[in-house]
Formats: sequence, C-alpha cells, structure tokens
Amino acid sequence: MMIKYIVYTLVALVLAYLIFNRISSDSKKKPENNKTAQSKGAGTALNGIIIKAEKFDNSISVSGSIEANEQIKLRSEISGLVRDIYFNEGSVVSKGAILIKIDDRELKAQLAQALTKEKLAFEVERRSSKLFDAEAISQEEYDNSLAEFKSLQAQTQLIKAQLSKTEIRAPFSGKIGLRSISVGAYITPTTDIANLVSVNPVKIDFSIPEKYAKRVKVGSRLDFTVAGNKKEMKATVYAIEPAIDVNTRTLLLRARAENPNGDLLPGTFANIKLPLESIDNAILVPTEAVVPVLKGKQVFVYKNGKAIATDVETDIRTDKDVLVTSGLSVGDTILTSGLMSLRSDQDVKIKIVQQK
Repeated sequence: MMIKYIVYTLVALVLAYLIFNRISSDSKKKPENNKTAQSKGAGTALNGIIIKAEKFDNSISVSGSIEANEQIKLRSEISGLVRDIYFNEGSVVSKGAILIKIDDRELKAQLAQALTKEKLAFEVERRSSKLFDAEAISQEEYDNSLAEFKSLQAQTQLIKAQLSKTEIRAPFSGKIGLRSISVGAYITPTTDIANLVSVNPVKIDFSIPEKYAKRVKVGSRLDFTVAGNKKEMKATVYAIEPAIDVNTRTLLLRARAENPNGDLLPGTFANIKLPLESIDNAILVPTEAVVPVLKGKQVFVYKNGKAIATDVETDIRTDKDVLVTSGLSVGDTILTSGLMSLRSDQDVKIKIVQQK
C-alpha cells in the first residue's frame, strides 16, 4: 500500500516539474518574440524615391497606311475604238494632257450636219424677225422659227460635248501606271485604262484610341517610318474624322507628308509616333508605387519614420510612370516596394533609390 502512494507521489512531482519548466520557457520566449515583432514592423528597409519636377512629353505609337494624295482609274465616258495613246507607262503627266484619243469620225460628221441645219435655221429666224417687225407674219410663226433655231443650236452643242469626250485628259498631274488597252481596242465606260496617281504630297491614314481624341488637333506634328527605311520623316495632321468608330472605339486621322522624290509609295505600312502633349514641372511616380483602392488610388508617403497612405489623382499612364495631378508635392518621399503588406501609420525604414 505504501509503495502505491510513493508511486503516485513521484508521478505528481514529475508532472509538476514539467508544467513548471514549460511555463518558465514560455516566459523567456515572449520578450524575444515581442522584440522580433517590433523589429519586423520597423526594421525592414523599403525602397523609396524623392519626387522631382520634370518635363513630361507624352506620345503614343500607332500604325497607319500611306495613301496617294489623288488616285483614280482612268475610264472613258463614251464607247468607241482607241485611235491613239499619248502616254508612256510609268511616266509623269501634267494636268490637262491628252492621254487617249477615241475615234471621232462619226461624231464629226454629225457635227457638220448639225452646223448646216443650225445655219439654215438661223437664216430662217433672221428673215422671220424682219417680217414680224413689218407685221407680215404672226407672232406664232416667228416663235416657231425661233424655237427651231434654238433646238438645232442645242443639238450642235450636244454633239460638241460628245466630241470632247473622245479625248481623255489627265484630271490632275501625277504618275500614270500600266495600261490595260492597246490602239484599236474597243472600250466602254466600264473599261479600266490605267491608274493615275499623285504622290507628292502623300496622305497618312491612322487611328488612335478614343481616350486620346481630345489630345490631338489639326496641325499636330508627327514622326513616322516605313518598312525598309529607318529615317524618321515628318507629317502634319490636316483632317480628323468628326465621330468615333463605334466598332473599334477609335478616331480616324489623316496627315500629309511631303514626298518630292516619290520614295513613299501608296499602300506602304507606316509606324507613327504621335506626340500628345508636353507638360513642364510634371510629377511622375513609378507605376508600382500607385495602389488601387475602393475610392481611387493611393501612394505611401514617408513622414517621420512612418508610411502615410495618401490619396492621389492621376492622369496619363506610360509603360513605367504615372502622371500625378494632385495629392503629392515636389520633395515628398514615396515608397515603391513592400506596399501590399503596408498599412497607414506603420513604422518603416527606407532606402532612397535614384530614379533612372
């Protein structure tokens, strides 16, 4: 019986020792844990930058297409046989130059007949006028002779108009392309003769996203390059579509560029750099420094050893920076790393990073 009590007593003493040892160990660890927690809250060095005022040149890169200043397919207004061709393929022609002559012998014969009838009607009208003045004929008889003369005169003018269409002239100066007809061919108003293209200057058509629509205007300058030529060329916006394309949500613009040597060919792909605006004393912050929140955007400003959440308003975003329009001042220090685990008024240490 005594042995049983002794065993119980020993077990109780062992348990008491273990409990006491555990309590002593926890009490020693708590100060260390508290120090570690404090160290984590205030000791980790976060990256930061000092805000500086700088010039901000905003531009966008888009693609476009080189177009001819003027371009048409030459066609005849009337049907007939081609009698002469007065241009060489690939040559430059001047405005008003005769390019094609269509056989006009039948029209010339009709014109000669019409002129004869017109001359006779004129004489009849002239004699009728004298007789009418002498009251030898009635008003009706004179009116009939006058109407006949006017009718034949109109017929003559119609034939002359048809005769003028037998000469196809260049409507503007430019380079003519490859012809698809030969002398002796019978052509109609649907027959394509050749392309006539004016390439100095050239037009550049391109589109920009609708959010930039108010940042461009007529007279804006742009730079562009084309395939096979790294040289930057200049162009000027001269026309803007008055409405946004609802399918692509873009705005169509047209620029004009000089092309004295004819190096720019219509249909060529163009890489365009369009400056939108230039801002002096702009405040730019790295994109990673801006934190989206429910009511807008925030950055963490370093003040007196603490990270202070500050509301900001932003405008333009580039690949690396965001333009801040309010909420920050030149000289402020903002944090750029460790933002997801930060909270406002938290103690922090920072390392100033030089901006590139």
